[in-house]
Amino acid sequence: MIQEQLNRLVRPDADGNFGRHGGKIDHPELAKALDQLEAGFRNIIEDAEFKAEMKRLQATYVGRPSPIYHARSLSRRGAQIYLKREDLNHTGAHKINHCLGEVLLAKKMGKKKVVAETGAGQHGVALATAAALLGLECEIHMGVVDIAKEHPNVSRMKILGAKLVPVSAGAGTLKEAVDSAFAAYMQDLENSMFAIGSVVGPAPYPEMVAYFQSIIGLEAREQFQNEYGGLPDEVIACMGGGSNSMGLFNAFIDDEEVALVGVEPAGEGLDRPGRHAATLTLGKFGNIQGFNCYYLQEEDGTPAAVHSIASGLDYPGIGPQHCYLKDIGRGRYETATDAECLDAFLTLSREEGIIPALESAHALAYALRRAPLLDSGKRLLVNLSGRGDKDIDFILQKLDI
Repeated sequence: MIQEQLNRLVRPDADGNFGRHGGKIDHPELAKALDQLEAGFRNIIEDAEFKAEMKRLQATYVGRPSPIYHARSLSRRGAQIYLKREDLNHTGAHKINHCLGEVLLAKKMGKKKVVAETGAGQHGVALATAAALLGLECEIHMGVVDIAKEHPNVSRMKILGAKLVPVSAGAGTLKEAVDSAFAAYMQDLENSMFAIGSVVGPAPYPEMVAYFQSIIGLEAREQFQNEYGGLPDEVIACMGGGSNSMGLFNAFIDDEEVALVGVEPAGEGLDRPGRHAATLTLGKFGNIQGFNCYYLQEEDGTPAAVHSIASGLDYPGIGPQHCYLKDIGRGRYETATDAECLDAFLTLSREEGIIPALESAHALAYALRRAPLLDSGKRLLVNLSGRGDKDIDFILQKLDI
């Protein structure tokens, strides 16, 4: 499986670029640390002991493989809708896939601490979980807006023993949390490792996170063929930084008959600057937080304000692999508004008895919009990247249910 995984992944060139996107950090001290991280990553993915430990933990700790569920009630609208149930993973989302890999890598490299950002809190919870399991310290930086919004995940991180650092700078959301976490990492490069939460940042992070998340697509491709015959017509995932979508897309990249569809947050409308986070739809090329990509920016090139009802999607940039897939025409990138997201959230909850994360509900919103346009023989596979436990209090207040 490792060789198949490497063959299908979108991989960077020697300088960490995917086309003109990505790249290595232009900071001597940090570049040295990330070169060491890259060397460690390349060593462990060829190490039999590491691979055996990952396989054991994926099966007995995470609960993999996650199943594919045929949502028959939703499918009455037209095309058949299937869900890759990453919400059933331990910790409730896809984030545990790369967090286990990152913390195992940190331990192999002799690090004592992992530092990270989080938006919706799922990455923070997953990293705190892996750190508790493997005996490392964990420090999580989180915007004050997201702390107030995602209280259940904040509580979980504290219970797991993580140090939570509130970030009030700027908008107090995901971008600022990334800035704050990187600054903390820079204070102790020798003993700590930055465990980024998506396929963003300078090399080797986009490649590394995509590698660990690729288990989603590899499982899904095999499961779909075995259980339903053939391949889906479209594979669909929500887009923040892009980790769950790359995790799903990677196994289907060579299958040209399968559309790769990423769904970005249109928030309160694409015509409202600062009130959406549709990076690939409206972003421009540039450099943000040490890597090249499309990002939403002001006239002077600084990152623009962004918004999404889903805390895990309100990031002004996007992973370089997605930028590359857009450039070559292999990826198709759509949007869903906050209102469509809320409608999809309630629809899945009340028609299938599955409460999704608000992030995942963006992908579902597109599928519900798309299904009536296709005949009933077409098949849409949605990555249900997380469950909605973390969003319940917010939803109750928002909708006055």
